[in-house]
Amino acid sequence: MKKWIISAIILAIVVFGSVIGFNMFKAQKIKEFLASRPIPVFSVTATTAKLEDWTPHLRAIGFIEPIQGVTIANEVAGKVTKINFTSGQQMEKDEPILYLDSQVEKANLKTAKARLPAIERNYKRLKSLLKKGSISQGDVDDAEAEFLALKGEIEGYEATISLRTIRAPFSGIAGLRNVFLGQYLASGSDIVQLEDISRMQMRFTIAQNDLNKLHIDQAMNIFIDAQPETSFTGKISAIEPAVNSQSGLVQVQASIPNEQQILRSGMFAKANVILPTLQDQIVIPVTAVNYTLYGETVYVITEQEAEDGSTYLEVKQQIVTLGKTQGDKIHVLSGISENDQIVTSGQIRLSNGSHVEIVESDALNAPSVIPAL
Repeated sequence: MKKWIISAIILAIVVFGSVIGFNMFKAQKIKEFLASRPIPVFSVTATTAKLEDWTPHLRAIGFIEPIQGVTIANEVAGKVTKINFTSGQQMEKDEPILYLDSQVEKANLKTAKARLPAIERNYKRLKSLLKKGSISQGDVDDAEAEFLALKGEIEGYEATISLRTIRAPFSGIAGLRNVFLGQYLASGSDIVQLEDISRMQMRFTIAQNDLNKLHIDQAMNIFIDAQPETSFTGKISAIEPAVNSQSGLVQVQASIPNEQQILRSGMFAKANVILPTLQDQIVIPVTAVNYTLYGETVYVITEQEAEDGSTYLEVKQQIVTLGKTQGDKIHVLSGISENDQIVTSGQIRLSNGSHVEIVESDALNAPSVIPAL
């Protein structure tokens, strides 16, 4: 019995020893194969980091509104007797837009004016009689009150007639007409939208932490969805003096020339507020950056010397701190230096120590206008 157990143990040792020995032999052969195999070389494009001036932008979104805009309405009720405009017409300040029926008021005005001369003469006659002592001061005061009341009545009729002629409060473009000839309008009825679009405004909000970056007359580029490739130049015209206590945001208003009348009120707009230019900054293509869960990195190319004296290019993954992007370029705050050669494309198969060959060198050309995101 004991001999059988000993034989089984010896057999197990032999089997396991053979397996372990084979695996060690296999690992050694694999190591020798990998050591003798040529290091793979990956083709990449690259560029050299240079110092250049960088003009940062503060991005914002908001809405376009006219420099002046109002929905014209009537103050008094009445029937429309004449319409003096068409939809989309250019209106001048104080130009009549619409007339309401005023025949009753004009008749009352005519009657009051007819009574005025007689009452005025009576008042003057009583004043002269007072000087002679023929009448009392009370008689003169009554005549004066009657005269002044009639003058006030005439001014009231004239004001009422004036209110029945609706005029343009400023020069602008009329919108779509909302009334018809012969229609009875209650007071406060919407007649037409009038807007001065020779200059427009953009109202937007910024975080209170960025308030110190803004000032009056600061330039900015505005973009609209209707013409995303067109940039409109504006200037900050007003900054709200108070911060919203609930949101922590500050309202800002910008003025935008609109000679071609492309901008219309209510348009959604994006803006880049131009901040002071920074001198001698590192700027690289956005394609050079690798975004990971652990941060942003770039591959820096370095020249190494082999044992036989030859040289080869090797990459090192470098962690970087990034600023804002502008088009196809990005501002690097730290991590790489001037004249560092970095990979711009072909990073997918790279890792630290990979050998590379440069097939193309990218040029960094900034677009003249940076589109808003």
